[in-house]
Amino acid sequence: MSTKDTALKPIVFSRKIGAEFHATLNKRVREYFKKNNVSKYGNVNMVLKTIFMISVYFVPYFLMITGVIENFWLIMMCYAIMGLGLSGIGLSIMHDANHGAYSKNKNVNRFVGKILNLVGGFASTWKIQHNILHHSYTNVHGHDEDVSPPLAILRFHPEDKHRPIQRFQFIYAWFLYGFMSLSWITTKDFEQLYRYKKLDLTKTENKQFNKLLIELIITKVVYYAYMVVLPILLLPIAWYWCLIFLLLLHYVAGFILAIIFQPAHVVTATDYPVQDENMKIDQNWAIHQLQTTMNFANRNKVLTWLIGGLNHQVEHHLFPNICHVHYGKLSKIVRETAEEFGVPYHSEKTFFGALVNHGKQLKQLGKA
Repeated sequence: MSTKDTALKPIVFSRKIGAEFHATLNKRVREYFKKNNVSKYGNVNMVLKTIFMISVYFVPYFLMITGVIENFWLIMMCYAIMGLGLSGIGLSIMHDANHGAYSKNKNVNRFVGKILNLVGGFASTWKIQHNILHHSYTNVHGHDEDVSPPLAILRFHPEDKHRPIQRFQFIYAWFLYGFMSLSWITTKDFEQLYRYKKLDLTKTENKQFNKLLIELIITKVVYYAYMVVLPILLLPIAWYWCLIFLLLLHYVAGFILAIIFQPAHVVTATDYPVQDENMKIDQNWAIHQLQTTMNFANRNKVLTWLIGGLNHQVEHHLFPNICHVHYGKLSKIVRETAEEFGVPYHSEKTFFGALVNHGKQLKQLGKA
């Protein structure tokens, strides 16, 4: 679903309502880093995770391409494992880098963030959609593209047009989620780049549109060269299996990405704020993030490590420029401050509970 030109007028949040909460929270987080003498950026754990996730993606690829693995079923398994690696890179590596939270060095962030280009996406359009639109205007209709699915049979926002088939979306949505990352390697990046140019958003990347377009074309050529052409030429399987397995790779990655991101915002507890005719929302931006975001499984350290701390979505939305390795510590500060000021702090105890909650919201939004 394309965002209309008129829908992207900047929304203004209140600077008075909730200002004390926001100021207090920022002060306490700054004091945490100062008191413990730690950097807000990545650490050794982040470097090790980077090596691990990149290896999960590229090691199976090279084992296939070099002929070490030739068995049909093992090749299929390698593609599935690469799907896990792709989701890991998206959740744990490029996400922090493209938020400028991976390293204090901007060049490191830029380099690591462009790993997304290498695995099928495009960092520049991703940053506009995610950093500018989603993080600034979370759950706001016409601004946050994350709650405006490209398929009309899905409805993530109560202001979206209702269609009769959507009453079954709590069933079929899970199947469609697997195609999420597949759009990266087809038309999505090109459509977004031209749309963001029209909306005057490409300027945020500090590059001329033509340079961005050339970079995007080169990115896709490189991706198709090593992920389509080389496998067809070198793998001991029919060419069509190479394409089918590529679909498998992206289906695995897309499904994982969707079930991590969707339960953070499209759930029964979160709100869908509406701006007035003057493009204003009478709420503090930080409180807006708490009202529209939900955590889940915060005590599950294994899940937290694997998905880049994005089960701490509340902390991530409040402090996107802080590396996810710190979210566990920050969550206590955020929760206590929210309780002190009477601000909502949405959280599900388990990942399964979050998925069930998301399913309930899909069912609710599927009703007329």
